[in-house]
Amino acid sequence: MTKDTIKKTIEKLREQIHYHNYKYYVENNPVISDYEFDLLLKQLEELEQKYPELISPDSPTQRVGGSPVDGFSTVKHLVPMLSLANTYNANELKEFDARVQKRVGPVSYIVEPKIDGAGVALLYKDGIFVRGATRGDGTQGDDITQNLKTIHSIPLRLKGSHLSDIEVRGEVFMTRSGFKQYNKEQESSGGSLFANPRNAAAGSLRQLSSKIVASRPLDIFVYAITEGRESLTTQEEVLEALHDAGFKINPRSKKVNSIEEAIAYCELLEQQRDQLDYDIDGAVLKVNSLEKQKRLGSTIKSPRWAISYKFAAKQATTRLHAIDVQVGRTGSLTPVAILEPVTVGGVTVSRATLHNFDEIQRKDLRVGDIVLVERSGDVIPQVVKRLLEKRVTNTQPFEMPSFCPVCGSPVKKKGDEVAIRCINKMCPARLKWRVRYYASRNAMDIDHLGTQTIDKLCEEGYIDTIADLYYLTKQDILTLEGFKDKSADNLLLSIEKSKQRDLSHLIYGLGIRHVGKYAAQLLAEHYPSLDALSNATLPDLVNIEGLGEKTAEAIVTFFGTEENQELLRKLKDAGVNTKKKEMSTNNAFSGKRFVFTGSLTMPRAKASDLVKEHGGVVVSSVGKSTDYVVVGANPGSKVEKAKEYGIPILKEQEFLYLTKKNESYKR
Repeated sequence: MTKDTIKKTIEKLREQIHYHNYKYYVENNPVISDYEFDLLLKQLEELEQKYPELISPDSPTQRVGGSPVDGFSTVKHLVPMLSLANTYNANELKEFDARVQKRVGPVSYIVEPKIDGAGVALLYKDGIFVRGATRGDGTQGDDITQNLKTIHSIPLRLKGSHLSDIEVRGEVFMTRSGFKQYNKEQESSGGSLFANPRNAAAGSLRQLSSKIVASRPLDIFVYAITEGRESLTTQEEVLEALHDAGFKINPRSKKVNSIEEAIAYCELLEQQRDQLDYDIDGAVLKVNSLEKQKRLGSTIKSPRWAISYKFAAKQATTRLHAIDVQVGRTGSLTPVAILEPVTVGGVTVSRATLHNFDEIQRKDLRVGDIVLVERSGDVIPQVVKRLLEKRVTNTQPFEMPSFCPVCGSPVKKKGDEVAIRCINKMCPARLKWRVRYYASRNAMDIDHLGTQTIDKLCEEGYIDTIADLYYLTKQDILTLEGFKDKSADNLLLSIEKSKQRDLSHLIYGLGIRHVGKYAAQLLAEHYPSLDALSNATLPDLVNIEGLGEKTAEAIVTFFGTEENQELLRKLKDAGVNTKKKEMSTNNAFSGKRFVFTGSLTMPRAKASDLVKEHGGVVVSSVGKSTDYVVVGANPGSKVEKAKEYGIPILKEQEFLYLTKKNESYKR
């Protein structure tokens, strides 16, 4: 055979295998036997082994797991993966509908089952699957492309030509039948068992060896297009387009024309949940019109055009053995129930939250009681109530502590707050939590600083504030049990590296009450430095959309103490970056609109950051207002559009030249 004939044979085999994969894994309607399918795949494998230069990224042979990786790289989502606000009853759904209609008028909804799995973002370029990532913190996640390629219901190449350059969202899950079979096989071979399908799915995606992932029965339902949906007008059309492109769409998704119809369908799904072969913990309502979705917008945490309706949690009864009291980073005392271990929704529960001491009194919980435990949202164990008819004699009401269980200092309530707090700002428990929070990945991301090391540093008196981390010496660290020269050097290097984290991570790491990662990013956008933020007034902060009055008050209170002003001084003296990254003085991109297409040698997120640093804007599609189109390898149809509009087309090196940046980038 000639090379051209071989190439055509390989392409035909790939098309046949893609088709039969889709019929088997997506439609559950195979049209050939497993033996016939295996013969096709074997023929393709033999040809690709003989002609490796003809292997393509979307070849069905690339689903087979490869060698283990050292770790996952972090990638930035094109559009943040926001959380959904939750509702738990019909009245709350009606309130949501009223808010929506007040803003945009009458709407129809799409109701979709809420899959209890692991959220992922899938990126396609020119119809080819090029990257898959976990949800992570919503802004960025781990690149798990090779693991996701092993899931047969994820198309490696899109069908048709309607969708090409897109990012989609979906939920990876393990079927109940697949979960049971997997655990049965593990048990017979002496392997470890998974607690439930959700943990099985999430844990599988975190495996460093894609061969292990390939051996597990994972599946996916895709439900959204976040980039590349310009030709679509409704969520209903989005689902149809995804289906036509070869994705697996939940067949129980349904369009409804009123909130009453939505509530009725949510209740029906709840009745049917145990009949399904996959776990759902609720339903999601989405405004059908994409234009109205855009008008409704989002808060810093969740979209205003969608909401989650949570089903009743799974419950079990057990005995309350003890009530433990923990001290958090803000000094709040939190009661925790110590339970006789019980299985709730497939998970063994031995501890559960009691929320606060008022809740203990309101529910009249006593040590020795038989209590009803539930996993709210199928995740967080909590004690719902005590079963009075089963109470034994001689139980005593729980007494709220008057002193901190860690440092012995008095505790008190502030105003009408429910929380009881230790008043000792130097309480060891508070300090340990603050340091852990500061060193966490979402904050300053200090590697090699684990919980045990933090505990030792605090207990030995080496650190009294988070700023003291930057004044540690190698000799200090070597006095701690378990540290040698190399491990001490690694810790010091991580601490030094953290000094260059951006302003939003530092703000988050300070542990200001009510300031989570989204609020921290919002503050970093509005203030150029920590000094500027520390001098912000309450009216200034309240005027920031999405911040909230309680958060604004907490910020003013935090920076209003001499203790925290001293903390800022120590951080600055140690060389910690307290300013927002300077914008480049190169005005070449000022107000310019950029579009990227094709595979760049640098991560797309870094290319986008360069544009923003130089005053430009990154957009997803080419239009008459686009100023530049930057092309990498195998660019798509956007190049033709650029030529049609007469828009300048830049190669990657030309783009880098304009930025006057000459660093080397690695994927």
